[in-house]
Amino acid sequence: MKHQMELTLANATPAYRRAVRRQRRLPSAHWWFDQMRKAVDEAMAWPSTPARPEQTYLTLGPTK
Repeated sequence: MKHQMELTLANATPAYRRAVRRQRRLPSAHWWFDQMRKAVDEAMAWPSTPARPEQTYLTLGPTK
């Protein structure tokens, strides 16, 4: 098969499709960010205690 198939979208109105899609997504985005702001505002402050000193060793393999 050596022929190229052509797809024309002569009847489509891309500007309208973009506007409808965007209008549909905005309310859910607003809802999501409102939920995230609420979670941050209601977050509990953890007590700030100093971390314990810890010494670790990294073994990379046998030495010669």
